[in-house]
Amino acid sequence: MMRWYSRRFSRTVCLWLAFISVTLHLLLVALSPFVYQSSCKPPTSRQTHPYTLRALAYTNDTSTGSDSHASHANQAKMPPDARKVDPSKMDTTRHHKITKMDATKMSTEIGNGPSSPVNMGDRIGRSGSMGSGLSKLDALFSHPLYDVPTLPIPEEDWLMRINDPEIDYDPAHWNSTSDSQPPWLRFHLGISRRQLYPHRDPNMPSLIQQLSKHRIVSAVQKSGGTQLKLVMSFPNYGQAMLKPMKQERDEESNFNLYYFSDFERHNAEIAAFHLDRVLGYRRIPPAVGRLVDVVKEIKDITTDHRLAKTFFTSPVGNVCFYGQCSYYCSTEHAVCGRPHELEASLAVMLPDPSLAKRHSWRSPWRRSYSRSKVAAWETDSQYCDTVKKTAPYDKGTRLVDLIDLTILDFLMGNMDRHHYETFEKFGNNTFLLHLDNGRAFGRHSKDEPSILAPLEQCCRIRRSTLSRLRLLSLPQYRLSDVMRESLSHDPLFSVAPLLSEPHLLALDRRLNVVLQTVRDCQRRQRSRRGEGISISVC
Repeated sequence: MMRWYSRRFSRTVCLWLAFISVTLHLLLVALSPFVYQSSCKPPTSRQTHPYTLRALAYTNDTSTGSDSHASHANQAKMPPDARKVDPSKMDTTRHHKITKMDATKMSTEIGNGPSSPVNMGDRIGRSGSMGSGLSKLDALFSHPLYDVPTLPIPEEDWLMRINDPEIDYDPAHWNSTSDSQPPWLRFHLGISRRQLYPHRDPNMPSLIQQLSKHRIVSAVQKSGGTQLKLVMSFPNYGQAMLKPMKQERDEESNFNLYYFSDFERHNAEIAAFHLDRVLGYRRIPPAVGRLVDVVKEIKDITTDHRLAKTFFTSPVGNVCFYGQCSYYCSTEHAVCGRPHELEASLAVMLPDPSLAKRHSWRSPWRRSYSRSKVAAWETDSQYCDTVKKTAPYDKGTRLVDLIDLTILDFLMGNMDRHHYETFEKFGNNTFLLHLDNGRAFGRHSKDEPSILAPLEQCCRIRRSTLSRLRLLSLPQYRLSDVMRESLSHDPLFSVAPLLSEPHLLALDRRLNVVLQTVRDCQRRQRSRRGEGISISVC
């Protein structure tokens, strides 16, 4: 009997223990969601994808500055592979929808709160870090606003492709990455609908090396234009545009001269290329500084008789020449070596117009080029309303493309922008070529606010441009610092810095003026309830 009660008691205990165990497991399962939410609650703000420019263009990040710091700290702890973006896995749904919209509707008004796109670059920049030891320039070009994953470019979006049936065309040997072609040809083959060259172009070092070091076999004066410039040829059939040194780096333009009477400066062409690249445009052909031997590399090899007969030796033994042009081509304004060496800029030539035709457009904000007359836009504050109704500015991105160019010109003080060009092959849906920048960087002590008239009157700006401008206004990516570093890589830096310190500091001052103009448009938006600045989503 005792054995039976003992067995029954043991069975009861086992059943109770099993019941308690099941009850505890069920309780843990019931409580686990609450424990997870309380310890790993996701942020209430909507997160912006930090590694694609398109995500920055279409999404408003509502996180605060401190949230951005924490977010970046978490990203920094991630394995490198986890932070990389696979372009093939990018979500293109939203982009697909927007590209089918009417381009005239592809804009978003700037708000006034923390989610405003105006503040986007500031938040992104504050969350950026250069703790990896990168220089400011390298850190800038590694930033998500610059180092954007790219999708394959359609065949029709390349400027040049071999389509002659008599040529054995192998795409593997006729593209911008083939080492079998000279650097200038790789540059031509790399031009697309959106830019002259890609970000982190592997061909750039070879191209710069050619411009600065390769032997010059021909030098002739370029026809047209108002001032002296030469076309230089290399043994591999490449060509470059040479502009000689006319003015000392620390010398300002004469305040009594009109903008159309100013000198063209060799260092301005070089600095303009670097600034265009720092802004993320990539619409100026690469330009580099070079010390040219006036005798061996121009006088002795030129076949241009008009140029040859203008050479002479100055009273102090320097070899000089002046060529033939509209302005400053005389013995009083001669270009002289010291005694033979001459500083000059060499910019790679674009494809010949017979291969890639270009269309020249008169700028709507062209100056009068008169000592007594003013242009219509200088007196009509509503001038942009007329422009926006006129082709090609009535649709597409042409207006914000022009405002991109306006911002570049204002930063470098260039008032001489009467025309711009595009490649005809791409119609109106392409970038603007930012050519002929020799009259930039003339004055550092005075800004010219009228250059910003298109931005001020139209109150429209490309979203990616605004984000990068705000980034460049931050201390860790300061525009003057990254420009100073970028220009230090030019061969002429060994002679003297390409831009004097006052010119570099003027860049920061003018950048603040651009951003203030955006804020003024924002303020007008509040007063007019929705008629303020808009950001083009492109």
